[in-house]
Amino acid sequence: MSILDRYSLEGRVAVVTGAGRGIGQGIAEDFAKAGAKVVLAARRTEEIKGVEQRIREAGGTAIAITADVTKSSDLDKLGSTAVGEFGKLTDWINNAGGSPLRMPAKELPREEWHKTIALNLTSIYEGCLTAERYMKKGSIINITSGAGTGPVPGSAHYGAAKAGTNSLTWTFAAEFAPNIRVNAVAPGAIPTEVMLKAIGKDETQLDSILEEWNIPLGRLGTPEDISSACIYLSSDAASWISGEILRVGGGAKPR
Repeated sequence: MSILDRYSLEGRVAVVTGAGRGIGQGIAEDFAKAGAKVVLAARRTEEIKGVEQRIREAGGTAIAITADVTKSSDLDKLGSTAVGEFGKLTDWINNAGGSPLRMPAKELPREEWHKTIALNLTSIYEGCLTAERYMKKGSIINITSGAGTGPVPGSAHYGAAKAGTNSLTWTFAAEFAPNIRVNAVAPGAIPTEVMLKAIGKDETQLDSILEEWNIPLGRLGTPEDISSACIYLSSDAASWISGEILRVGGGAKPR
C-alpha cells in the first residue's frame, strides 16, 4: 500500500450525523471526496438534501436520511440504510450536537439540562452502540469539545456532556477493540452558525473572536480543518490509533 493509499477512503461507507451544515457538512463532503459513500443524517431534510446534491454533483455517492439522533429508532435506521444501500458500514461520525443557551448552572432550567445531555451525550452513547451493531470492522469518531476538559462558566450542561463524551470514547475504544477503533476530535474556534450563536457573536466579530481565543496559528478554523482530522483518523494511516482525543484548535488552549 502506497503512502497516499493509506489516507484514501475508497471502499468505505460512513454515517455522518449533523451533516446538514457547518462541521458536519464539511466532514460529509470531504469524506465523499476521499472516496467514501456517505449516509447523511440531520433533522432538517432540506439541508441534507442540499448536501446530498452537492456531493453527487461533485461525483460522489451519498444518501440523505432525515433523523433525530435523540431517537434510538432513527439511529438504527442510519445503520440499516448504510448496510442496505451500500452493503456495509465502516465509519460512524457522531457530530450532531450543540447548546445555544448559556447561563449560570443555578439558573439553568432542568429541562434544558436534560435536552442538552440527550443531544450531546446520550446520542453519542446510542450512536456508538448502534455503529458497533452494524460494523464488522471500522472506526467511530466522536466530535467533542475543549469544554469537556476544564471549567466552562455558563455552560455547565454542555461541558458535562462533552466530558462524558470523552469518557465514552476511552471506554468504547477498550470495549470495541480490536475490530473497531474509537477516537474523538475536539474542534477549536470554528465560526459556524452554531458556535457563533453559542458565544453570542456574529460574522462581523470574527476578528474579536480570534483575539479573545489567542490562537497561535493566527486564524480561525474551518470545517475542512476538522474533516481533515477525521479523514486521518478513519483511514488506514491511523490503524494503530484508538482511544485518543485529537485537539484541532490552531494551538490555542481549550476553552
